[in-house]
Amino acid sequence: MTVCRDCCCGTPKLPGVDHEAQTTRLHALVPTRISTCLDACDQANVIVVQPSSAGRAAGARPVWLGLVNDPEATEDIATWVNSGGPGVSPMPPILDLYVFTPPGRRGLT
Repeated sequence: MTVCRDCCCGTPKLPGVDHEAQTTRLHALVPTRISTCLDACDQANVIVVQPSSAGRAAGARPVWLGLVNDPEATEDIATWVNSGGPGVSPMPPILDLYVFTPPGRRGLT
């Protein structure tokens, strides 16, 4: 999993969000990388869930999740990743609310 923490994600531009608690919680639950800007500032906070090798073998692609600004969403994402993630375990329907098309892919069919 990759968590954006740069110009918009993880900054005071999103007041009322405990970015440090989110990052700490994710690190405690699943393998997590911190990234500089992923160029999706309109979706801050952005988390990208990469498929495992089993997920990739099943044809899964990374899942981009935006507006992940509450602890419940963070927990839902971590639970999904721990159960196998993309291509291995079905994504919880609540996470459909957070899925978006990443920059550079918009407008492609």
